[in-house]
Amino acid sequence: MTPAAVSDAGPLIHLAESGSLELLSTFDTRLVPETVYEEVDAGGVPDGVVDLSYELVEADESRVGTEELDAGECAAIAVAIERGVVLLTDDLAARETASDAGVEVRGSIGVIALGYGRGLLDRDEAASRMRALQRETSLFVTEAVVERGIQMLDEQ
Repeated sequence: MTPAAVSDAGPLIHLAESGSLELLSTFDTRLVPETVYEEVDAGGVPDGVVDLSYELVEADESRVGTEELDAGECAAIAVAIERGVVLLTDDLAARETASDAGVEVRGSIGVIALGYGRGLLDRDEAASRMRALQRETSLFVTEAVVERGIQMLDEQ
């Protein structure tokens, strides 16, 4: 198991849309900033999120100030920095900001790869779910990124 992760809205939505939300169970603790929950709730909570076990946490999003990020992304990064946990985000600017702060980052493809690495999925199912992220969800991801994710499966 991986100790803990905090998510912004993207992975919660995209993993739910692709039927992969259960893969968040690879993390012992799942944190969701209140700001992120409000964002997800405003768009209609995706199926499965209400059944997900997570801790709703407060965050000072002003600690991560950048015009490129929304309040939920800033809140999730602030929690990741404060608690030393993995950040789950599909947003490139959020990934870069978090990485610059020394935070480990995984996106939805990385969560699926982690599920494969933990034996929750076989290779074909993991590859299928990665492709579903591109074809069946609201996530904008290029085919090259998906194929790189699938290649990572073979390298594990």
